Amino acid sequence: MHEINPPLSPPRPEANLPAAVHHEPGQPVAAWQYQVPPSVYSEPDLEQPGVPLSHYLWILRRHRYKIMAFVAVCVFGTYFISTRLVPIYEAVTTVDVDRQAPPGVVGQDSQRAGTLNDADQFLATQIKLIQSDSVLRPVAEKYNLLEREKQFRDDVPKESTANAPVLLKKLRVTRPPNTYLLLISYRSPEAILAAEVANAIANSYIEHTYNIRIRSSSSLASFMEKQIEELRAKMEVSSAALLRFEREMNIINPEEKTNILSARLLQLNAEYTTAQGDRVRKEVAYQTAKTGTIEAAMSSTQGETLKKLMERHNEAAQKFSQIKEQYGVRHQEYKKADAEVRELSQQVEAGRRNILKQAELEYQESAHRENILRQAVAESKTEYDKINARSFEYQQLKREAEADKQLYEELVRKIRESSINAGFQSNSIRLADSARPPVKPVFPNMPLNLTLALLFSAMAAVAAAVASDAMDKTIRDPEQIAQTLNVEVLGSLPMVREKEFRPRLAAVANPQGKPPGTALVLSSNGNAASRASASGSLTLFEESMRTLHSSILLSDLDQGVHSLLVTSTAPGEGKSTTAAYLAISNAEQGHSTLLIDGDLRRPSIHRIFGISSTTGLSSVLLEQTPWRQAVAKVESHPNLDILPAGPSSRRAPDLVARGLEAMVEEAGREYSMIVIDSPPFLNFAEPLRMSTIVDGVLLVTVAGQTDRQAVASVVATLKRVRANVVGLVLNKVTRDLTEHYHYYGYYGYYGKKYASYYGDGGRP
Repeated sequence: MHEINPPLSPPRPEANLPAAVHHEPGQPVAAWQYQVPPSVYSEPDLEQPGVPLSHYLWILRRHRYKIMAFVAVCVFGTYFISTRLVPIYEAVTTVDVDRQAPPGVVGQDSQRAGTLNDADQFLATQIKLIQSDSVLRPVAEKYNLLEREKQFRDDVPKESTANAPVLLKKLRVTRPPNTYLLLISYRSPEAILAAEVANAIANSYIEHTYNIRIRSSSSLASFMEKQIEELRAKMEVSSAALLRFEREMNIINPEEKTNILSARLLQLNAEYTTAQGDRVRKEVAYQTAKTGTIEAAMSSTQGETLKKLMERHNEAAQKFSQIKEQYGVRHQEYKKADAEVRELSQQVEAGRRNILKQAELEYQESAHRENILRQAVAESKTEYDKINARSFEYQQLKREAEADKQLYEELVRKIRESSINAGFQSNSIRLADSARPPVKPVFPNMPLNLTLALLFSAMAAVAAAVASDAMDKTIRDPEQIAQTLNVEVLGSLPMVREKEFRPRLAAVANPQGKPPGTALVLSSNGNAASRASASGSLTLFEESMRTLHSSILLSDLDQGVHSLLVTSTAPGEGKSTTAAYLAISNAEQGHSTLLIDGDLRRPSIHRIFGISSTTGLSSVLLEQTPWRQAVAKVESHPNLDILPAGPSSRRAPDLVARGLEAMVEEAGREYSMIVIDSPPFLNFAEPLRMSTIVDGVLLVTVAGQTDRQAVASVVATLKRVRANVVGLVLNKVTRDLTEHYHYYGYYGYYGKKYASYYGDGGRP
């Protein structure tokens, strides 16, 4: 077997010693001489990782039977209760609401259709109308629904409750999405009653809407009949006033008269304007002709004749001039030409005078005509203004008479239309599908109830399992310990039933005279029992203990752990068993080992190994016996020595700090490993004193039992006194306490393969 323990060396390096302390090489260092820098035990700021999903899956696997049992009970209870509930039937009546149907058959209502923009508001209004007291009360009284639904209270008079608005608890009115349908459903233990009530509510709703329309039309007709008499009297007054005005004007229609005068006035104005222009032209011609010049006379309208005379006169004058030069004044031709010239001159003058007189006559005629037209225009304008001034009054009277007549006729028409439409039952709200007695009840819904019970019970069970795990303050899992306490877990010891517990104590001496070939069995809680020695393969517990021993030795290769204190937070956590197995494991590897029972109040090492406890540690502390004489030898393990607790003494625990320190220092020169079993840490003061003496402290805890706060308190106390906490042992680990338990299954599988390969002995 290979050497596992490192060579003996001082428990602590020289670098950790203060300069003022003198230390001899090769000698152990006392606890008071050793000072550890504060940074050694300062806890690092660990970031707490989140809980992985695998942990929750492990929680479900751990509590799977409880969860399944709880779910099964809930589902069975739901089924049991559902089978004993009274079945409830639901009947549904479908009502179709046509938003485009006209509300009337005559008048504007026959042309008007409902708008589609307010469909949601309209249907919501109809739902509230169906649930109103006016619709539900006749149905409730007919079928006695209030008593069936037990709405009458014993402490309230029935009369006062009956007068309250009717609200049916079993009625439900819904609208399917994107439709104009209203579903009226009613639930009852009687299928026929549910159908009858649903149909009755639908018919009551349709009848109620018809009655609302009838009452509205009747009220409107009554109001309009009261107003029609006033309108008739007003219309008669306005018509009489119009008739009197027409008689006063002596015209039937002043508007036509005004139009005639207007046209006449326009015509006279045009003629008067033309006469003015003609008069001006003729006046200009007269004034021109009045100047007496031949040129002015020839420019007039009669100037053509005068122009021809002038041409003849000019020709005659030219001819006369020639004759005068040729014949002389006394010649006959001269006299003839002279006479012709004079006659033509007289004709020209006479023509000029005629033209002047004609221009004067035309001018006077034009001026006279202008005066006549001016008078006619003035008279027409006066008459037009007079009629036009009365026309405004006439128009006002006519408008009033026509408005009164039109309003009266419109009101009469409305009354007739309202009377006709009031008797018309609109089909905009119609019964689309009548309710029929249902065959299957809607309550209890067994598949739905069982599904909900399964889901909610599973959720509640899972939540309870997770909550219980979160509220569990005990030590369970190595990762949990490393995260919360910042302490390494050196080993985990599985829970083994005592009848299956076969740890191998290699040929321990039997001072009580037991048959050879037997060995003592250590249970997981520290009790000893006699069992046949097992020569086969190592058990899972022994392998776990060997792994723990190797972890302790390899935890600090630089300094080495040569003295180890095994303690626990409370009694019954397996510290004595762990100490015994560690000592045996170290001795089996060929190392000299000393096991000291430091539990002077409740010792158990001597019972585990079956040795006498007449002398022991208490005798050494009281200086009654040297420690070498109190050590018991184990014949089967020459490398293992045991120092039992010795007889009970009240003074011995107080001497632990002084006497045990000197003894450990002296024994450290002779033994490779010293294992001390101490009392529980939280109950006594000795473990705290012992922790300052040894090289390391091993804390034993029970999975699922030891409180986490207690372990944290112990670790904090040990670090405060600068004790070296090498790690923690998790004892009595079971499958349901940690999600890492399945790793222990590898040993069983590997052990079977190992035994089948090497034979029944299981050892090569």
